[in-house]
Amino acid sequence: MELLSAYGPMLAALLAAGALAGFGAGLFGIGGGAVMVPALYYTFIFLGYDPSTVTHMAVATSSAVIIVNALRAVRSHHRLGNVDWNLLWPQNPLNSYGLWIGLGAFIASLVIAPQLSGRSLTTLFAGLAGLIALQFIFGRPNWALRQSVPGGAAPFFAGSSVGVLSALIGIGGGSLTVPLMSICGMKIQRAIGTASGFGFAIALPASFGYVISGWSVPLRAPLSLGYVNMPGFVFMSLAAFLFIPLGAKLASRLPQTRLKRIFGICLLLVAVNMARKAVWG
Repeated sequence: MELLSAYGPMLAALLAAGALAGFGAGLFGIGGGAVMVPALYYTFIFLGYDPSTVTHMAVATSSAVIIVNALRAVRSHHRLGNVDWNLLWPQNPLNSYGLWIGLGAFIASLVIAPQLSGRSLTTLFAGLAGLIALQFIFGRPNWALRQSVPGGAAPFFAGSSVGVLSALIGIGGGSLTVPLMSICGMKIQRAIGTASGFGFAIALPASFGYVISGWSVPLRAPLSLGYVNMPGFVFMSLAAFLFIPLGAKLASRLPQTRLKRIFGICLLLVAVNMARKAVWG
């Protein structure tokens, strides 16, 4: 009974947040990070955890959940032939987008994120989430800049940049990489499938980095490994796993363009509210 009274509210809140994130991920066709980070952020705030660690824990725990989601997604997309493995891991690893994305994510979680205050990290998430929201609302999915994804120095510069930004805000990178691959002439189905592989390349090293960088940080939520909250990881993964199909089923009945705009508007409102909290508390 003592354990239930001590941890029951947290577990119930995490299950609810995971269900919301999973339903939103299935409904809007995204990896879930843009839904999970705000859900975890408000859950930890509601439960009274220290504001200086709340955003770091939300981002880190979201990254850990994305490991599970990305593995599930890339397996499904691979069966359909929609994963460009040459971008993820070509014969020359130095030309791999996956390698540089993963390295950027690890450096961001291990070195950069610990140097940012909770307020700064919240502001960064709000700003990037706002840009992603505008892309969902106003993006032109059929517009192309070139006919192929660039090689040369692009994997290093573009890959590491995507890895850093994605790890800092706790997303799988699909909101960044799908538009980038689309404007380089890749079909949207293949771009989405390949992005799920990028999501794993981001989430695994980012999660390890957050475990290491948050290991000795005080005032974290109980039962956490570094910044990764283990109850959050377990219960959000479970709830998301159960509710993703429900969201996907509803999505199949609704116009995708309208859905993306609705999601963009909701995400923009969340971003504005998080920015308000970062500035005025």
